[in-house]
Amino acid sequence: MNKIILKGRLTANPELKTTTTDITVCDFSVAVNRRFNKEQTDFINCQAWRQTAEFISKYFKKGQEILVVGELHIDKW
Repeated sequence: MNKIILKGRLTANPELKTTTTDITVCDFSVAVNRRFNKEQTDFINCQAWRQTAEFISKYFKKGQEILVVGELHIDKW
């Protein structure tokens, strides 16, 4: 099972884009405080697709709290 749940604040306004095949994609970053050390923060880059992307870009702005449920994918460069 690959499931991740993040609760944090948006670091910037979500960025809505459209692919060449007209699929909407929303990129955003979430600042998540550590569970036991509240002074440390992790910044997680997230991506939402289709209706979820449109919803996030319409109703969420920088600094608002957001709860994200999804899959974790780590890209290697």
